[in-house]
Amino acid sequence: MAAGIHLPGSNETIDLQQQVARLQALLEASRQVHSTIREEAVLGAVLRIVVRELEMAGAAFPGAGLSYGDVPDPAEQTENGPTLPLYLLQDREGKRMAELVVAPPDGRELTLYESDFIEGLVLQAAVALENARNHERNMQWARVQQDLDAARNIQRSLLPQSLPEIAGYSVAFRSVTCYEVGGDYLDIVEQPDGSLLLAVADVAGKGLASAMMSTSFRAAFRAMAITGLPLDELATRMNEHHWREGEEARRRYVTAIFMRLYPDLGKIEVANAGHNPGFLIMPDGTSRQFESAGTPLGLLPGMHYTSEEAEFTPGTRLLFYTDGLTEVFRGEEEFGPERLMDEFSKCPHEQADVILDSLWTTIEDFAQGGPQSDDMTALALCRCVRGTEIPA
Repeated sequence: MAAGIHLPGSNETIDLQQQVARLQALLEASRQVHSTIREEAVLGAVLRIVVRELEMAGAAFPGAGLSYGDVPDPAEQTENGPTLPLYLLQDREGKRMAELVVAPPDGRELTLYESDFIEGLVLQAAVALENARNHERNMQWARVQQDLDAARNIQRSLLPQSLPEIAGYSVAFRSVTCYEVGGDYLDIVEQPDGSLLLAVADVAGKGLASAMMSTSFRAAFRAMAITGLPLDELATRMNEHHWREGEEARRRYVTAIFMRLYPDLGKIEVANAGHNPGFLIMPDGTSRQFESAGTPLGLLPGMHYTSEEAEFTPGTRLLFYTDGLTEVFRGEEEFGPERLMDEFSKCPHEQADVILDSLWTTIEDFAQGGPQSDDMTALALCRCVRGTEIPA
């Protein structure tokens, strides 16, 4: 006679061979639910195991819209009728992920063995389900990251790929995004009359949405730049264009500072549309700022902007920047435009790239390793002293 085990509180007696067979069945069931990393496949495997292994009438995951076999509709059950057994699949933190409903044959109650088997299966299924969901999240994040990497490369390609060589001048720029992509914009467009049109702009906000708006802004700026519009008229038209782009564009208004450089004449013209002031340091050390001549682009319709001119004699240098350079913090202390102006005025070099290297080092030292909180873009322009050759 085979040895057996009596289950307390039950009239069931399971012999050892049956117990081993059922443990093997549970191990095989566990292997099946862990053999896939797809959520629907995990749940489907659970349903098939419950119905086939335990010979249930049916089973279902109502929340996922999955069922196997014959599962009564809860709406068809009478108020005093049998309630189908329900098992929760919970994650490691105890949060509900899914509910398993089991329909025993002929509406009978589950045996203790059947209930124990399902509980063991549910524990394994919960682990497999959580792993499947984590895998899907990781896959989605990988796809997003891949798209962001592509977007970053595209945005970098939209920056000037080469700087114009201007005899007697040195020009350089630097742009570092806070996230993978950003809303800062910088451009240099050579004009038919020999002048150069330069722009530094900052779309409100950060991240992908601002980057998309920056790309739209670039297309409009480039289209208008080739028309040879006066600088004040260009700013006015850019404002109207951005306003007409719609509500979302208006929420992501653009601050911009435009400059036209006449290299042979040693003269510049500047129009500031709600942007940070541009800094100009003259050869004798005196300074000048190009303040805003109107609201940011796209914020209000019907705005008109003005421009101002300045001499750009040998030894003069200029800095345009976005507020990411000044809104750097050390604790509660902000770097600020005054400190930036002071550091820029101390730069003795006539090489624009050296000036930007110096400013970035100063800002990084000030931040003491703190995280970058905004996009940072700057353009430096210098005119060398006569007799001194400065590479562009």
